[in-house]
Parts: sequence; C-alpha cells; structure tokens
Amino acid sequence: MTMPKERTRALIQTRDLLVDVAQNPALSESIRRQARQLLRHYPNSNEILRAGKLDEQRVDRLTEPFLSSSID
Repeated sequence: MTMPKERTRALIQTRDLLVDVAQNPALSESIRRQARQLLRHYPNSNEILRAGKLDEQRVDRLTEPFLSSSID
C-alpha cells in the first residue's frame, strides 16, 4: 500500500522528470512539447506539499490523508 509520503514524493519526482524531458535536446521535439504541455498544468512541489498539509488537517476524515506535507 502506498503511503502519503511516498505518493507525495512520486508526484514531485514526476514533475522533475517532466522538466528534464522538456529540456533534453537529445529527445524529439514532439516528446519535449508533450512534456511542456503537461507541465503547464502540473503543480510545483510547494503546491503539492501545501495540498498535503491541507489534507492532513481535514477533520472530516474516514481514511488516511492522500498526500503528505513532507517527503522525509
């Protein structure tokens, strides 16, 4: 079972990967363009961590938080 910190870390690492793909001249322009298009709507690490913090603070919870406010 994936834990909230693991899920949060994966989202942040996915953004990092998309940035690397978008900037890699060794890849085709089509792939780099797709990565840039995805990044336009992908949250940055601060937004992901802030969403985790809000998720942790919910009081009407029946399950564990989906995201975490840290990845440590």
